[in-house]
Amino acid sequence: MRHVIATAGHVDHGKSTLIRALTGIEPDRWAEEKRRGLTIDLGFAWTDLPSGREVSFVDVPGHERFLGNMLAGLGPAPIVCFVIAADEGWQAQSSDHRDAIAALGLDRGLLVVTRADLAPDRVEAVIAQARTELAGTGLAEAPVSVVSAVTGAGMEQLRARLDEVTAAAPQPAAEDRVRLWVDRSFTISGAGTVVTGTLAAGGIRPEDRLQVAGARRAGAVVVRGVQSRGGPAETLGPVSRAAVNLRGVDADDLGRGDALLTPGAWELTSTVDVRRMSGAGFDESPPELIVHVGTAAVTARVRPLGGHHARLILERPLPLAVGDRMVLRGSGSRSVRTGVQVLDVDPPELSRRGDGRRRAETLTEMPLHGDVPGEVCRRGAVHVDDLVRRGLEPAGDLGPAVLREGDWLLDREAFRSWTRRLQEAVEADRTRDPLSAGLPRKVALEAAGVPDAALLDSVVTAAGLTQREGRIRSRDERGLGAAEQAVATLEQRLAAHPFQAPEAYDLADLRLGAKELAAAARQGRLLRLPGEVILAPAAPALAMRELSRLPQPFTLSQARVALGTTRRVAVPLLEHLDARGWTRRLDTGHRETVR
Repeated sequence: MRHVIATAGHVDHGKSTLIRALTGIEPDRWAEEKRRGLTIDLGFAWTDLPSGREVSFVDVPGHERFLGNMLAGLGPAPIVCFVIAADEGWQAQSSDHRDAIAALGLDRGLLVVTRADLAPDRVEAVIAQARTELAGTGLAEAPVSVVSAVTGAGMEQLRARLDEVTAAAPQPAAEDRVRLWVDRSFTISGAGTVVTGTLAAGGIRPEDRLQVAGARRAGAVVVRGVQSRGGPAETLGPVSRAAVNLRGVDADDLGRGDALLTPGAWELTSTVDVRRMSGAGFDESPPELIVHVGTAAVTARVRPLGGHHARLILERPLPLAVGDRMVLRGSGSRSVRTGVQVLDVDPPELSRRGDGRRRAETLTEMPLHGDVPGEVCRRGAVHVDDLVRRGLEPAGDLGPAVLREGDWLLDREAFRSWTRRLQEAVEADRTRDPLSAGLPRKVALEAAGVPDAALLDSVVTAAGLTQREGRIRSRDERGLGAAEQAVATLEQRLAAHPFQAPEAYDLADLRLGAKELAAAARQGRLLRLPGEVILAPAAPALAMRELSRLPQPFTLSQARVALGTTRRVAVPLLEHLDARGWTRRLDTGHRETVR
């Protein structure tokens, strides 16, 4: 099993030295970092724990000037290693990193007291102070290791603690959707574009197609190959540090803050409603803040919705889901201002007077991980895939107000309204024109207010209506308006002489045109055959009774005589019987009955 751990803690408290001692890998990648002895950007290293678990480290800078880089490393990581030096104790950036951990909702990790050899008598006091400062965060009760990376004291205990923490960490499924936040993008000669990031869920393998959500590039890319821990892999699963070699994109088109996604599995949104989880409220919020999520840092306009909720309008769309944690800070600030959790990634517009107040009331009552019944009620109908893409779980009992129709969740009252409005529209159409073939589907959709064409069939069924050839009408249609008497007369004639189809002049005398005949046929009162041959609906069955008495096979002439009709009627009638499978044509001149 693989795990990823990010460091946190004040500058110069030995985070990089600790990682170097644990892994034997130098996490500082830049010459300036090595010259200054100061971590500026993210560093990466890996090792195997005593249990055999593979663990990768993301080493973050501790200096206040590089808080953005720190958040990019900490944001995607599920476990944190909080470092405090025994000889200096809690410091300013210790508080900043604590606030970041609280804002991100990280609740799994451990506390490491470094440089214990320099101040052994201060260790207990430093641990006590750290416990006090971390109260209220997920690390308040984290296990503690006391080490000296220089002498090696406590390092074996630290490895055992890391084993315990990673063993207790939940393991995301390899089948989950992928959202790989990019922290580096570069080109390798002979391989092309490579991006790296922490794969927190899902799996990536060569030839996978992924979606790019980026500041400079969007669209599809293909995975050429994958690596982890410095070597190639057939597939990568969670949780691991991933290097992904891509086809179809230049390295300059991707960068930190972009994301690789399972295609179609994420909501790309620039507007989210959030709840304050830590830090300052929104009562006196500046109009703009920097939003950190994953490895991204984007500017957002802030609309407060009470002291604990706000709407954030991001400068560019990001792949977000309900439940995501984000860090907010001022554009000129080097500290965390507020930690928030996303409640809605597709919130309603606030355009009318009082909308903001009403939305604030709704958000106050909304569960932390979203409100599926509320979403269904607001929209009337929601496809399950849309809910999953937004990070909502539509499983279980959703209450009496929600109706399931296949892969759709419907508001029961809205569904009743659509049904009633469709019935009224069909009846109005019938009243206007008794000969109408029914409402076209597009007209029916608009008249009933059904939000998606995929739902129309269910509404038609619930309304007790029927549809044929793209038109919707009543099941129990009776009467043909002004044509009723003429059709009744024709029915009587055909009942007496079922194979003596009326001639064109007969139909003209009865004032029965194509529209009237089509309406009568839809009601099952007449049978229309090609060439405007009009018969009674029972004519095919009556014909079969006569044809079955003939010597088999029989000719067209024999059939015409047996039915007492003309060639004009016999030809389309026999072709109709062929199409039904009641008769079978053997050659150009002969048929036989099948039933």
